[in-house]
Amino acid sequence: MDEKLGNVTMAPNVLVTIVQKTASLVPGVAWLSDAVPGVKRLLGLHTVGKGVEVRFVNEQVGVDVYLVARRNVDLLQMGRHLQREITRAIQDIVGKDVREVNVHVEDVATELPRIATTQSTPLRHGIS
Repeated sequence: MDEKLGNVTMAPNVLVTIVQKTASLVPGVAWLSDAVPGVKRLLGLHTVGKGVEVRFVNEQVGVDVYLVARRNVDLLQMGRHLQREITRAIQDIVGKDVREVNVHVEDVATELPRIATTQSTPLRHGIS
């Protein structure tokens, strides 16, 4: 039942979306960076999306992920987990071999503690 029925093609942005969705599910990732650095991106040689750059090298996929991590996370373990999950997602969903997944931690989120206010807002008299 391996008869050829036709071609299956995917837009390169499909890989970007898969990487973005996978990264958002990995514990420790606060958000993906807004900018992807590089001259190749400006020249249009790679496919990019928010925080993700994807390229093909000899029929294999290369990925760079730019992110902001949550506080109090083991960055090395989070990065390795992200590499495994992205590799698995691309192999399982698209069927492509992954050459490399480079994780770039751009910053650590500074989550400020919420301060409960006990005072109510003063009312202004004479204003309706």
